[in-house]
Amino acid sequence: MGAYWIANVKVTDEEAYGKYAAIATKAIAAHGGVFLARGGKYVQLEGRDRARNVLARFPSLEAAETCYRSDMYQEALSHAKEASERDLVIVEEA
Repeated sequence: MGAYWIANVKVTDEEAYGKYAAIATKAIAAHGGVFLARGGKYVQLEGRDRARNVLARFPSLEAAETCYRSDMYQEALSHAKEASERDLVIVEEA
C-alpha cells in the first residue's frame, strides 16, 4: 500500500534550504519517492500558511519512513533545520 509524504514549509534561508532540497531530492528518489506537488500555487483554507507545500508518493509507509531516517536524508535535514519552519507527516493510502 502506498503512502504520501506531506510537508508544509516556511523557508527562512533560501541558500541553506537549497542545499537541503538538492540532497533530499536524491534521498527521496533513492527510496522510491515521486513528487506529485512541490511548491506550486495553493489556497490556504485553514491552519498555518506556509508557502512551500510538498507532496511525494512512496511505495509504502515503511519506504517513506526509511527514507526519513536514512543517512542521506538526515544530512539534508541538517541544512533545513535552521533554514525553515516545517511540518512533515507520512500518511498511508486508503
